[in-house]
Amino acid sequence: MNQKPATIKLLWEILIVSTRLGLTSFGGPIAHLGYFHEEYIRRRKWMDEKSYADLVALCQFLPGPASSQVGIGIGVIRAGVLGGIVSFLGFTLPSVLALILFAVVLQGLNISDTGWLHGLKIVAVAVVAHAVLGMAQKLTPDLKRKAIALFALVGTLLLQTAFTQIGVILIAGFLGFLLYKNQKDDSDSAMSFPVSRRFAVICLTLFFGLLIVLPILSEMTSIHWIAMFDSFYRSGSLVFGGGHVVLPLLEREFVPTGLLSEEAFLAGYGATQAVPGPLFTFAAFIGAAINGWQGGLLATFAIFLPAFLLIIGTLPFWNSLRRNPTIKGALQGMNAAVVGILIAAFYQPIWTNSILKPIDFAFAAILFSMLVYWKLPPWTIVVTGAIGGWLLSFM
Repeated sequence: MNQKPATIKLLWEILIVSTRLGLTSFGGPIAHLGYFHEEYIRRRKWMDEKSYADLVALCQFLPGPASSQVGIGIGVIRAGVLGGIVSFLGFTLPSVLALILFAVVLQGLNISDTGWLHGLKIVAVAVVAHAVLGMAQKLTPDLKRKAIALFALVGTLLLQTAFTQIGVILIAGFLGFLLYKNQKDDSDSAMSFPVSRRFAVICLTLFFGLLIVLPILSEMTSIHWIAMFDSFYRSGSLVFGGGHVVLPLLEREFVPTGLLSEEAFLAGYGATQAVPGPLFTFAAFIGAAINGWQGGLLATFAIFLPAFLLIIGTLPFWNSLRRNPTIKGALQGMNAAVVGILIAAFYQPIWTNSILKPIDFAFAAILFSMLVYWKLPPWTIVVTGAIGGWLLSFM
């Protein structure tokens, strides 16, 4: 493995490469991993194939944005913690800036009845339906995990509280442990990282400490910015399964409270599909829609901070963690629950707010086919959705 000290030249190289990826990586986390493999492994040979596969496995194991964590991990391996920060900034900032600009433009406009907005809502139907099918195939391959997903679906729909999803994920983790605790991992691969165990423990302590302290501070102080930071931090800490799953968490944090309208929320989600980079940058749109560009930057920092703390905190311990049957079984249960939670979000708010007439369903089917069968780039789906929604408004 090619590890080097963090020099200005090396950090600049990481920034240039990651920014190019941040400007061109469309298609969601699975596509991002393919772009990373082509650029970092095949072209530049910054890591070997086995180490890259192990890093991807670690990031799938952790909550948070998997593709962003892989990018951070590659930066850390290449040039230490500074390399991870630079890699993250390059990959994330292009879409963050675009979504903040979009949110600022929308502020003050009456968007509730615009045709193009309805088109973006229908885009969200097609995109999330595709995500549901892909994740269900991968994360619920057997009847036991399908049953856990069904439990999560029913529980999330019938008990719509702020704590339901956390409870569902914890119960699913316990069920996964019971059902898969005897499953063995025969993998003998290993990898090393330029991060000390002491620093890793500090990062993990900070991760759990903020998760506990922020809600308390928010309740005690009633300071808006602390409450906002807490909402985004918790969302970034509790998402298993990638960017699409953050949708229901963020929706329940900001829409029922009146901080963001349903129309603006779904418009931002549709716009997030049109930009490259990680789907977690949707938080930048929400933050900017609520509190301007400062809110967008705060939301971005808060929702990605758990990813940083977790990837750096677990790197030195991964070789032993990944073979622990308790953790592996619990993770399988949690991942199955994610499928159920995402299906629930697909119904409410996405389907119920988007498919209002038969022609809406027909248009959603066309967009879904463009995305899944014709494999057109996501930005073309978004543009088609916005134009189609505008045309549908005249019918």
